Amino acid sequence: MAVTKSLAVEDANLAVRSLISAREQVYSDIDLSFATKSNNDLFKKTEAASVKQAVKTLIQTNHGERPFNYYFGANIRALMFEPVIPSTINKIKLSVKLAINNFEPRAKVLDVRVLDEIDKNSVNVSVRFQVISTGVEEEIQTSFSRLR
Repeated sequence: MAVTKSLAVEDANLAVRSLISAREQVYSDIDLSFATKSNNDLFKKTEAASVKQAVKTLIQTNHGERPFNYYFGANIRALMFEPVIPSTINKIKLSVKLAINNFEPRAKVLDVRVLDEIDKNSVNVSVRFQVISTGVEEEIQTSFSRLR
């Protein structure tokens, strides 16, 4: 969508020009597998795959792992040694939602599910989110386990 605007004398052009009011933004990130193409370039992920990779990395990151940004991440591993009760599961859900809302502006959280497996000493986290630019809904699943 173009908007026409008349420019002033100070702009050195009295003609009417077309200004672009919005631009399409393509999300892209480096593929974290660091696989290379035949010309030795790295593969990259675009659009929903890029956001999906970023959300999964964000969820798996603990506080203090990212240099100069102590609070980056969901810090789920810190809660792995808490008793598995409803309040702990709610803390995990809340920390995932806060991490995505604070550090991933390309995603909108729709649902967070936490399934605890007490026998295996693990927690499965499933996040359903929407990519802001395209409106595509994606879901990621990851598990956290504590060592005995």
